[in-house]
Amino acid sequence: MSENSPFNPDAPEHEVQERPQRWLVAPLPGAVLPQGVSPLPPDSVFDQLAAEPDVELQDRIAPSEKLQTLSEDSAFPEVGVFTMTKERARRLNAEVPIHVERDNRLIYGVPTASPENVQASLNPAAMPPLSGETRLAFVVRGSDGTPLARATVALTGASWPAKGVTGPDGRVVISLPGETPGSISAVYAQAERDYWDRWVTHPQLVTDGDNVITLARLDETVPDFPGRQMFGWGQKVMHLDRIPPSYRAHGIKVAVIDSGIATSHPDLANQVVGGMDVADNAGWSVDVIGHGTHCAGTIAGADTGTGVIGAATEAEIHACRIFPGGRISALLAALDYCIEQNIDVVNLSLGTGEFSPLVAQKIAAARSMGIACIAAAGNNGSDKVLFPASLDTVLTVAALGKVGECPQDSSHAFQVFGKPDSEGYFSAKFSAYGPGVDLCAPGVAIISSVPPDGYVAQDGTSMAAPHVTSLAALTLAHHPDFHEQFVPRNEARVERLFQILRDSCQPLDFGDPRRSGAGLPNAVRALGLESGMLLGGATAATTGGFSRTSAMAAVEQLGQELARAGIA
Repeated sequence: MSENSPFNPDAPEHEVQERPQRWLVAPLPGAVLPQGVSPLPPDSVFDQLAAEPDVELQDRIAPSEKLQTLSEDSAFPEVGVFTMTKERARRLNAEVPIHVERDNRLIYGVPTASPENVQASLNPAAMPPLSGETRLAFVVRGSDGTPLARATVALTGASWPAKGVTGPDGRVVISLPGETPGSISAVYAQAERDYWDRWVTHPQLVTDGDNVITLARLDETVPDFPGRQMFGWGQKVMHLDRIPPSYRAHGIKVAVIDSGIATSHPDLANQVVGGMDVADNAGWSVDVIGHGTHCAGTIAGADTGTGVIGAATEAEIHACRIFPGGRISALLAALDYCIEQNIDVVNLSLGTGEFSPLVAQKIAAARSMGIACIAAAGNNGSDKVLFPASLDTVLTVAALGKVGECPQDSSHAFQVFGKPDSEGYFSAKFSAYGPGVDLCAPGVAIISSVPPDGYVAQDGTSMAAPHVTSLAALTLAHHPDFHEQFVPRNEARVERLFQILRDSCQPLDFGDPRRSGAGLPNAVRALGLESGMLLGGATAATTGGFSRTSAMAAVEQLGQELARAGIA
């Protein structure tokens, strides 16, 4: 027993059983109550429930004051967060006119390189009896021989998967009960940042020495990165690199509801104006996961001449931190923040397998106030789109990839579903699909920012949604419709935005229209630009250090020279 173990041999025994769970409780508005039944005051409900011995009040979520401008019968209720048993929640729902739903956890994760292998290994019925133990040592290095500390090594075998993290010397030893080197079906290695990952199937492993895994730096396939600024391949196929340099989404407010945004990163240092934190009060500028920072880099990475650049680089970014530990209650609070702050576009690279009436109602309310929610379809590889992407009040984004945009031994190369089309596009194997998918966007091998100042290539519909979010911000800022007919913040404004994005799409044939929706958005078409206004492919981040800032300066200088010559 470790000296630091909390185990106390004198403590009483504890029978393992299901623990009380978190539930959301809200008085029903008058509009849905039977005739003659009055709504219950929240204080009365919450105080009475909290007084019970096995029920505990965890939090109260007061809705945005702006929601109270709705009619009294349909105004959004205050929500109480309680811990109680499943049986008590069931009885509560039957006893009084009140809404009760589980405070489900949300997920944000990126897919594994081979989901079907991991899922098969987690099937207890398929597990052989455990006997013996295999210890395998791994050393993870860069291609220049540098040992990579804090790299993750994961193994998939005949029973449960196992993983470990390398020490300062790049070394880790992983123990696998019931396995042999020959039963390991795959080895996966990922550096903390700045390297491509690697996925090796049917690896030849030794038990009497170190198994070395060599990772390639990102700049081995993306020349001069991050010293030279780049548009990612996803931004290029959406033609976000071809719009005029003055199109930067200035004045549009974008919220990223995620794991926070690390403003320590040079690409995001001055890009985030504010936010909120309901995760652990560490602050919205702290991102211990890296997911929100990655999304934010794609949306609004600064035009510094180095690193990544977002298409909506002058949008006003807000970080709503709900991870780690994000639940439905945290999402409700974040949506209230968005309503209160008059956010224009919300990026939702998250989801859950369960429907939430409270979130559905709040997203509908946000939409009625002109807030557009862009949601990732999910990474379950099935025809079950996650919630809230399954709502028809959001724009649902599936993921696609493109052949040749990553090393062939990286996990990204294993994400091809079906046969790529004539341009090399393919539906991502991990992407959820279904009739509710509105469109698809790049979500395989997407390079973006991670804390504190690095870059990682990641997969996921979580990576696809920010591409569309940035285009949505650009469209609201620069499409003439939103300076004329659709200026008022209402549902018509959101629907017109979604229509423009869908109508801009290039149709794709993945063998199943549920995988692509309307297709791949085209920024030039969405913004109503004519070919003569484009940058013609000699773009900011693809021409030796030439940035959109320098492009704008050149345009201004040309205008001044024309004016002096009496031409302009």
